[in-house]
Amino acid sequence: MSLAFCGNENNSVAYNVDGGVLNNGCFLDALNVVPHVFLLFITFPILFIGWGSQSSKVHIHHSTWLHFPGHNLRWLLTFVLLFILVCEIAEGIVSDGFSQSLHLHLYMPAGLAFMAGITSIIYYHNIETSNFPKLLLALLIYWVLAFIMKTIKFAKYTEHGIGPRQLRYCITGLLVLLYGLLLAVEINVILGRRYVCFADPPEVKPPEDLQDLGVRFLQPFVNLLSKATYWWMNTFITSAHRRPIDLKVIGKLPIAMRALTNYIKLRKAFDDQKDTAPQGPKLIWQALRKAFGRPLILSITFRFLADLLGFAGPLCISGIVHHISKDNRTIQQPMTLLGIYFISSKEFLENAYVLAVLLFLALLLQRTFLQASYYVAIETGINLRGAIQTKIYNKIMRLCTSNMSMGELTVAQICNLVAIDTNQLMWFFFLCPNLWAMPVQIIVGVILLYYLLGISALIGATVIAVLAPVQYFVATKLSQTQKSTLEYSSERLKKTNELLRGIKLLKLYAWEHIFCDSVEETRSKELTSLKAFALYSSISIFMNAAIPIAAVLTTFVVHVHISEDADLSPAVAFASLSLFHILVTPLFLLSSVVRSTVKALVSSGYFTWTDGPPTLSNVDIKIPIGKLTMIVGQVGCGKSSLLLAALGEMQKVSGTVTWNRSVTSSVFCLPTDRDAAADGDIRKRGAVAYASQKPWLLNATLVENITFEMGRVPRAFMDESFLFVIKSCSDIFFHIFSRGQKQRISVARALYQQTNLVFLDDPFSALDIHLSDHLMQDGILKLLREEKRTVVLVTHKLQYLLHADWIIAMKDGTIQTEGTLKDIQNSEPELFEQWKTLMHRQDQEFETVINDLERKNLRRAMYSREAARTEEDEEEESVESDDDDNMSQVMRQRATIPWRSCGIYLSSAGLLLLTVLLLSQLLKHSLMVAIDYWLAHWTSHVIRAKTDAIARNCTIVQYCGFSHSWYLSVFSVLCCLGIILCLATSVAVEWTGLKVAKELHHDLLNKIILAPMRLFETTPLGSILNRFSTDTNTIDQHIPTTLECLSRSTLLCVSALGVISYVTPVFLIALLPLAVTCYFIQKYFRVASRDLQQLEDSTQLPLLSHFSETVEGLTTIRALRYEPRFRQRLLQFTDANNIASLFLTAANRWLEVRMEYIGACVVLVAAVASITNSLYNQLSTGLVGLGLTYALMVSNYMNWMVRNLADMEVQLGSVKRINGLLKTEPENYEGLLTVSQVPDGWPRQGEIKIQNLSVRYDATLKPVLKNVNAHISPGQKVGICGRTGSGKSSFSLAFFRMVDMFEGRIVIDDIDIAKLPLQTLRSRLSIILQDPILFSGTIRFNLDPEMKATDEMLWEALDIAQLKPVVKSLPGGLDAAVTEGGENFSQGQRQLFCLARAFVRKSSILIMDEATASIDMATESILQKVVMTAFADRTVVIIAHRVHTILNADLVIVMKRGIILEYDRPEALLDKEDSVFTSFVRADK
Repeated sequence: MSLAFCGNENNSVAYNVDGGVLNNGCFLDALNVVPHVFLLFITFPILFIGWGSQSSKVHIHHSTWLHFPGHNLRWLLTFVLLFILVCEIAEGIVSDGFSQSLHLHLYMPAGLAFMAGITSIIYYHNIETSNFPKLLLALLIYWVLAFIMKTIKFAKYTEHGIGPRQLRYCITGLLVLLYGLLLAVEINVILGRRYVCFADPPEVKPPEDLQDLGVRFLQPFVNLLSKATYWWMNTFITSAHRRPIDLKVIGKLPIAMRALTNYIKLRKAFDDQKDTAPQGPKLIWQALRKAFGRPLILSITFRFLADLLGFAGPLCISGIVHHISKDNRTIQQPMTLLGIYFISSKEFLENAYVLAVLLFLALLLQRTFLQASYYVAIETGINLRGAIQTKIYNKIMRLCTSNMSMGELTVAQICNLVAIDTNQLMWFFFLCPNLWAMPVQIIVGVILLYYLLGISALIGATVIAVLAPVQYFVATKLSQTQKSTLEYSSERLKKTNELLRGIKLLKLYAWEHIFCDSVEETRSKELTSLKAFALYSSISIFMNAAIPIAAVLTTFVVHVHISEDADLSPAVAFASLSLFHILVTPLFLLSSVVRSTVKALVSSGYFTWTDGPPTLSNVDIKIPIGKLTMIVGQVGCGKSSLLLAALGEMQKVSGTVTWNRSVTSSVFCLPTDRDAAADGDIRKRGAVAYASQKPWLLNATLVENITFEMGRVPRAFMDESFLFVIKSCSDIFFHIFSRGQKQRISVARALYQQTNLVFLDDPFSALDIHLSDHLMQDGILKLLREEKRTVVLVTHKLQYLLHADWIIAMKDGTIQTEGTLKDIQNSEPELFEQWKTLMHRQDQEFETVINDLERKNLRRAMYSREAARTEEDEEEESVESDDDDNMSQVMRQRATIPWRSCGIYLSSAGLLLLTVLLLSQLLKHSLMVAIDYWLAHWTSHVIRAKTDAIARNCTIVQYCGFSHSWYLSVFSVLCCLGIILCLATSVAVEWTGLKVAKELHHDLLNKIILAPMRLFETTPLGSILNRFSTDTNTIDQHIPTTLECLSRSTLLCVSALGVISYVTPVFLIALLPLAVTCYFIQKYFRVASRDLQQLEDSTQLPLLSHFSETVEGLTTIRALRYEPRFRQRLLQFTDANNIASLFLTAANRWLEVRMEYIGACVVLVAAVASITNSLYNQLSTGLVGLGLTYALMVSNYMNWMVRNLADMEVQLGSVKRINGLLKTEPENYEGLLTVSQVPDGWPRQGEIKIQNLSVRYDATLKPVLKNVNAHISPGQKVGICGRTGSGKSSFSLAFFRMVDMFEGRIVIDDIDIAKLPLQTLRSRLSIILQDPILFSGTIRFNLDPEMKATDEMLWEALDIAQLKPVVKSLPGGLDAAVTEGGENFSQGQRQLFCLARAFVRKSSILIMDEATASIDMATESILQKVVMTAFADRTVVIIAHRVHTILNADLVIVMKRGIILEYDRPEALLDKEDSVFTSFVRADK
């Protein structure tokens, strides 16, 4: 055995001990085995048996508590130790290759040391996480023994004259140093924590994060190996396959990463920099650098190391190919000392197998550093984003609302600031390491190319450098085109939004195609911009693929022609090829980095504010304590402004607002001061319950909206005051919220808050009389007055002035009068008489409790809405979550790629384009392989020619008959064809994407406008709009790019593996386990990645929503002094979004590290197999170079393939969702009669016969009208009244076939409307709806979108509607602008425009569906007058909201639960004391 250990040559002196055992090299090596055997024998039982339960002092959820001093240093030293030991093993094997027999002592001790090194770190890790420090004694003994043994060995080497020229001497010296340092680390742990030999070691507690069971993001807490490989993510990634990832699964952020922590850090940095830097972007950048600069430097360092290690690939390929291409592979015998062989480092590095192993280790390190750099940069960016968002939110909380009301800061601007600008800063931090590392990478790359190829390398590099600005130009153009596309997209979305919001009106007026054409027109402009985007994208893709080919071609052409005896060996050629691939990346990334830097600089800008116009003047009032004060006056007189000024929400020039408990004493003046909220008294005031005129609700539950107790809802339900408030506000549960219901919730919130002061700004505006009375009696008079709370009520309901303790009348921004009602009656008799007249004209509406039928329908509608929110295809995701079998089926479906959606996408492109795309891709990649194969063939012949030249004593290869010309010509032709095909494929991909985008949007739009109203009633508008916005944008811009990347990376990966397998068929054996590993990695990753991407998107929406909600409700929040609650809510949303982003980042790194390591294994296997095949089977060196070059790129290809596959899977969800809408059944637009068969003037008379009519909204729902019969004579005015849910509106919709008329018929002027084409029917009738709808554009367009009416007709209609003076006063007259929703006109004016629109059409039948429900009495009076005069000769059907509006009708129909209860003239019905109509009128009086 000893002979085998020390060798068995006859002349060997390896086991000669005449000079003493320590002077024998073999014995020295045997002595070094002792420490390693000791450690393995001591630790293995402990590791395998375990050490019982954990210390009772430690209670933590995760076994990641790393608390020993010098923890990271120990891991780093251990990694270095293992690397040195691998080198020692390799050195021993290479040295042993020169002897005739095996000398195990040269590498076996190193092998045992390697095992002991791994065991030591595993042993240490388990001791640390389990907190058993006394077991460190074993490691202490091991380090002492190892240090002593290595020191003895090193001393003996020095004594015998062995020096730094021998590699083993250097390795031994390094090992002495490492063992010494590890011993020092161990002693530091023992002394620092008083472990092992000390009686009372100090108690150390785990960090707070590890004691929190909710913290599951462990990257900051795990050891270096787990940090580098994301090992802790294994369980998380694999569990996603069994259970979808949600916020509960990912848990909470660690404290150091939370938005609040980073905000405090940023604020401190800002405060420190304020004295040194001026206000503006410079201050922001300096503060960001101070707060987040340190981790960024770490990321840059990692990037430098990764980039430098990246050059090991080309250099090792050059060395390997150079080594195996040598004719004389014999190396000079190494020197023998102490009876053993010693080799130099030069001899060591000339071994091809050694280079293969070093290449493998270099790749592992390079990929680890690269991913660490990415992670640190992105984590820093995410932390920065959270801090900036919190800072913006705090700034918003202090903004003056008058600036926002003046349009100087919109909700959209704030959302852009939060969603886009903060992300720009985050991505700048991610790309920042590139900014520093790329110049170094370029310089080193060019130097190495020059070393290999000489001056020709500089020419090739110049080609890349010259074309890089072109790439930057293209990238800039892409950015500009994208901006242009975005503008058209915004315009299209605005039009689509208007179309969807007004779809009911458009269908009723048969205008859907007009608006559809308008959207299509904008879409065509957008597509033109998208064509330019596609063109620049294809050029960018083309240049990315073509520039390396052009650079290589130029370089080799110059290299061959510049020298008669040019060295174009495989070693030079393929090393150069790899270097060019490395060099191209930073030059192309430079454009992205520069663009990102510019965007980040723009994003760090800041707002400025201007002053608003005056609103109030000469205001001097006092509000009595514990009384009800009412503020009245005309629209626009400053009532709301008075409340806002009292709350400090308006800017003021002079005067004061004094708060004395519940007292407000104030003098309000012109608002021009910059910060009214800074007024001392206002700041000192307590909370004020405030209900604004425009109801403001949170995107939360009803209870949370009333109580503002986020996360504490159960207590609220048990609260008596909560239940009383709900009762006071008339049972607001189980409703799909209308404006009136929103108003009631807003008032309920004000009533619920326990404040001494309550401000109610026109709370009755959207309520009917019944609800108004209920709220006044139970809410204000009973609840608030009984509690002696001070109430300030702004109202138009003058009948309630009788209940006021104090009245303030306003006019034109000043106080007209104030006092009790009796005081005003005496001091202002004219005003009092005016009020008295208006009081008697108030009426009552009969909306009470929702009947059972409507409740069922509403609940069903709500259920339908919830069902429609599901974004996944029913066929793939319609399963019950609580059924285990079905759940597992869902899990399987989540793991499969949505091939059906992919098929839908590709089939939309058409067969021809698809064929071109497929063929061009296959040809391009075949040609890429052919180019590299020809290079291998060419360079192999160069080597053979050189060998022949040496044999024939030729000084120059060309003189021996070899010429580069033929090879160069073929190479040039192949490269040119490759460049052409690069262009063809890039154009094909982009044009395919463009064709699909065009087809899918066109089909979707046309399907939506023809869809029945039921779709819009059961599907949230936002959900449909998302199909036109987010999903369309994904199909327009993202899928083509992802498809190109996916197809390219897949084909590159397949071709690379194919080439390696062709060069070394034995690689196929290793490929199988690697392929299986890859399959499982991508399988688990895709599911987790998709969930995390969706989670990141879904957590961003509440964050943006919270910002917009805060801006809209800023006054209410500040009035109630609830800023801390909302800040806390923001921190929750920010942290939720950030932790989803962090987990997604960690998951991406998890994938990339594993793919990179598999790629390194591919390189190792390919290298070893190629070297062996070349040395023993005479494989050509050119093919070895080819195989290794391809192997080097495999990891990148695999990474991109899996990442793009995951992205494509998410993006195809857009196709799936759009396809779901495309399956909608359209309305039946055809009729039994053709358009030509319908008389031109129909209906001329306006006679309506309703015969046995039954109507329902859907085949699955109960009828809403049952067996209705009625006859309306031409020109009659018919009033229809009844309680809510009685079927009034369904009656009106039946005329337009908007509902399912499954029985009976409606005959208008002797034509059954069911036989008419739908477009024709709707175009011949007119309707005015309860909610007035105007569209953005001009007044002319709103009155007559079909552009059929003359100016005279339009002015006549406006005159009849009493709008002519208003329109004439506007710039442009009929062509004056109307903003979206008609917001630049009052509610009453909008309703009058709708009346004018109906008159323009000149239909003989007009339906008014509760048209006066939401307008004031003055406007209602105008409407009644117009209907009775201008529409005197037309049939008018009035759905009555206010009973007095139909007292002058020719006929009254009273409905109840879908049937006609009463049907007669109003006079006849009023004569009957017991008639329902009489009871309605009596109640009204």
